[in-house]
Amino acid sequence: MPTVHKIGSVKIDVYPNDHLPPHFHALYQDHEILVEIRTLETYAGSLPPRQYREVIDWASQEGIQVKLEAMYKRFNPRHYR
Repeated sequence: MPTVHKIGSVKIDVYPNDHLPPHFHALYQDHEILVEIRTLETYAGSLPPRQYREVIDWASQEGIQVKLEAMYKRFNPRHYR
């Protein structure tokens, strides 16, 4: 589980051999969300509101989605043949 970024106590992970759609995991204490990289929509899990806003604000910054997509592709090349 490569942690690719930390936002305070929130870990951002991109897993190898993961499923589609391209997404990242945000983990905080006993909470976890899965966020689609292209849309930044959460499709599983929940975080406390403050941590959720911090994750989405970070991912919304210019260039972050491109970097996350590149990491997902590198860790999951079978989806991009």
